[in-house]
Formats: sequence, structure tokens, C-alpha cells
Amino acid sequence: MENYFIVSILLVFLSFVYLKLAIKFKIIDKPNERSSHSKITVRGGGIVFPIAIILFSLFNNFQYPFFILGVLLISIVSFLDDIYTLSSKIRFPFQLIAVILILYQIGIPLNALYLISLFFGVGIINMFNFMDGINGITGMYCIASLLGFYFINTNESIVNNSLIIYALISLLIFGFFNFRKKALFFAGDIGSISIGLLIFYLGMYFTYYLSSPLIIGLIIVYGADATNTLLYRKLFTKESVLDPHRHHIYQKLVDVKKMSHLQVSIIYASIQLLVNIVVYKTYNLDMQTQYFTLSILVTIFTLLYIYLFKKIKA
Repeated sequence: MENYFIVSILLVFLSFVYLKLAIKFKIIDKPNERSSHSKITVRGGGIVFPIAIILFSLFNNFQYPFFILGVLLISIVSFLDDIYTLSSKIRFPFQLIAVILILYQIGIPLNALYLISLFFGVGIINMFNFMDGINGITGMYCIASLLGFYFINTNESIVNNSLIIYALISLLIFGFFNFRKKALFFAGDIGSISIGLLIFYLGMYFTYYLSSPLIIGLIIVYGADATNTLLYRKLFTKESVLDPHRHHIYQKLVDVKKMSHLQVSIIYASIQLLVNIVVYKTYNLDMQTQYFTLSILVTIFTLLYIYLFKKIKA
């Protein structure tokens, strides 16, 4: 408990320090025609996420060293991307290395599952980056997702629960600066990529050791929006999937329906919390029931995406 207090104080202090330094050195996000904000705002405030993970390592005898190394590596590259805007050709190899370190930490053997997990891992961390587009959504949604992992882990003891708690503390502190009408700073690539890497690590770890495909339900709200948007762009537009855009449902709710950033963020997090309850109640059932439940969830969210997309477009 004492460590949680110390970590909280440190992260609050470092957040204020970073805010001042970022303003001084102009680490800022300028709005453009595809932005959902209208004023210049500090970026990279999500630096508190990897710092929290590193503090967990320091206070817990350097537990999960390969995972921590992956977080450190990808955080450095992502922070440089926040400052200089790096090419995807530079970012991708480091993302790949970070995912490989995670799979090694978990102990997944070199087989077909490994290759699928490698591809899936890079996709997940980029999904969290693409979905980080309005005030509050990264903080609120990741809190909702991590709470699902926390309660399952309380039953199963797969990882040290402090890892999840440290991340939750960093998200709450980040929320103080970001969960407001006019955010003081954004997560930036360092925030969205590092927290995405953590959630991929937990998701992969839980899925592998519990033999539970239903664990993916803990990120299904983000997954449905990101995956269906990707399919829409590939099938119906000529845009590169790497280019910024405004096709996500959360963007359309803000831009077209004129809902506030905070309203949309709360809706996404609340829906995920409801799904978490379903996952919590069914993750340890027989495989047939899990796959049936997962298929129902995927169908519901796919149909919901199509309905909302068409309704907003109309």
C-alpha cells in the first residue's frame, strides 16, 4: 500500500514537470482538418504509463524483465515519434521487437500460434494508437479494460496484480489532465502505444494460460470500431490505412452528432464494463460455450457498428 502512495505522488509530480517541459520545448499537437480538437495542446502526456510500468519493475525485483524491456524500447521510439513524427518504416521494426519480447516473456512456442500472435500484437498496439483521438477516451477505456483483467486476475493470480494497479493509478492521474473539455495534454504515441502493449501482454498471457479465447472480449469495443473501420477503408475508400482519418464511430459521434468528447468516452468505457461482466462470468466455461459467447458478442458489435455508421452517414 505504501508503494502505491509513493507511485501516485511521483506520477503526479512528474506529470506537472512534463507539462511544463513540453510547453517549453514545444512538444505539442497542432489541430488540422482531421483533428477532433481545435487548439494547440501538449502531446506525450501518456509518458506516465511506461513510467508507472518501470516503477512497478523497480518495486517488484525487476519482475517480467523482457516485457519491461519491450515497454522501454517502444516507449523511447514512440516518444521520438511524438517529437519528430517518424516514418512507419522506423516504428514498425521496434513494435515487432517489443511484441517478440512479450511472447518470449509469456513462453509461447515457435509455431503457428506464435506467428498469429506476432501479427495480432502489432495490430493491437496500433489499434490503441488509432483510437486515441478525443479527450478522455484512452484513459476511460483503458481503465475499463484493465478492471476486467484485474478481477479475473484476482481469481487466477496469473500476473502480479500490482502491475495492473500501477497502470490504473497512472491512468487516473493522466485523466486529471486529459478528462476535461479542454485537455491539458494528450496521451501521444508514447501513451497509447505503451498502454496498448500492456493490454496486449495481459490479454495474451491470460488467453494462453487460461486457454480462454473469450479474454479478447475485454477489448471488444475498441476492436469492433477499429476492425470495422479498417475493413471499410480497405473496401470502400482509396485511402492508405496508415493515413489519419475520421471514419471511426467515436469520431463521427463527435464531428457529426456533436456529442462531447467526454460523453463519447464514457459511453465506450461503460459498454466495455458491461461486456467485462459477461467475460468474467463465462471465461472459465467449456470451450464451446466460450466460442458461442464470443461469436454472439462479435456479431452484436459488428451489426451495431454498421447501424451507427449508416445512421450517422444518413
